[in-house]
Amino acid sequence: MSDGAVAVTSAQDQLGEGVRWDARRDELLRVDIPAGLVYRDRIAHDGSLVPVRSYDVHGSVGAINPIDGDDGWLLALDRGIAHLAPDGTVRPIVELAPSDVKMNDAACDPQGRLWAGTITDVMGGAALYRLDRDGRTELMLDDLTISNGLGWSLDGRTMYLADSTPGTVQAFDFDGERGTISNARVLIQLDEAEGTPDGLTVDAAGDLWVAVWGGRSVRRYGPDGSLRSELRVPAVETTSCGFAGPGLHRLYVATATENWTDERRRAEPGAGLVYRFETDATGLPSAPFRPDPEWWAAVMAS
Repeated sequence: MSDGAVAVTSAQDQLGEGVRWDARRDELLRVDIPAGLVYRDRIAHDGSLVPVRSYDVHGSVGAINPIDGDDGWLLALDRGIAHLAPDGTVRPIVELAPSDVKMNDAACDPQGRLWAGTITDVMGGAALYRLDRDGRTELMLDDLTISNGLGWSLDGRTMYLADSTPGTVQAFDFDGERGTISNARVLIQLDEAEGTPDGLTVDAAGDLWVAVWGGRSVRRYGPDGSLRSELRVPAVETTSCGFAGPGLHRLYVATATENWTDERRRAEPGAGLVYRFETDATGLPSAPFRPDPEWWAAVMAS
C-alpha cells in the first residue's frame, strides 16, 4: 500500500476523533472532542472531503454513531449518551458517568447495542458501558483510565478494546446473544516509546487498524496481534481511523493538537488535520445502533 498521507482538511482540530463511515448517507463522520464539534463530509472521487454540515453540540463529544431507522446519530456527549438530529437538535438520552468523568470513544456491536467508554485523569477511574436496544444500560468494565477504540472480529465472537494508558489493546470473548464479555487477554502491547493505542477499526479481512497516539502512525495488526504494516502520519498525536468512500479502500485518519500553545500549532501546521491514505484493504461501514421501536418512539416523544 501507499504510505503517502494526503491532508484533506486545513483547520487544526484540538482533538479530532470518532472517524466513522455512515453508509445510510454515504458520509464521513468525525468529531473534535473538547471543541464540541461534529462534522459530516461527503467523499469526492479523488478522496477529498466535501463538507455537508457541522454542528456545535456545546459539550465534550467523544464519538458519533449512526442509528438504524432514524435520520440522526447517537453521541457520546459529556457524561452520557444523546441524540443529534439533522437540524442540530440535541436530546439527552441517558447519563452514565460520574461528575469528574467524561465520555470518550463508542461503537456498536453487530447486534446493534452501543458500547461507550469514558476518560478520566484518575488511574482506574474510567469504565466501559453498554446501552441496550431497549434503553437499559449496564456497566461492563471498570478500572480503566482511557477507554478508547472498540471493534469486533468478523465472526462476532471477539471484542477488541484499547485502553490507552497501559498501552494495550485487549481481546475478549464476546457473547452476541447476551451482550457479555469474558476471558480478557492482552492482544497488543505498546511500550511508552512507541506511543499508545487510541482509536481503531476492523477491516473486511479481520485486521485491526490502530491509531497510535504519540507514535505518528496507524498500525495494521492481524487478528492474532501480529504487526503487518504501518502507515506514517505527519502528526504526532494520531487519534482515530476509519475507512470511507466508494469501495471503502481509503483510510481517513484524525489527529490532534490537544493542550498545545498557538506557537506550537504554527510550528507544526500538519498537526490536527485529517489525512487520507490509499490502501490495499477494504473497510466496513460503522455498525448502526438498532433501537427497539417502542422504546425509541417514547424517547423521541419525550
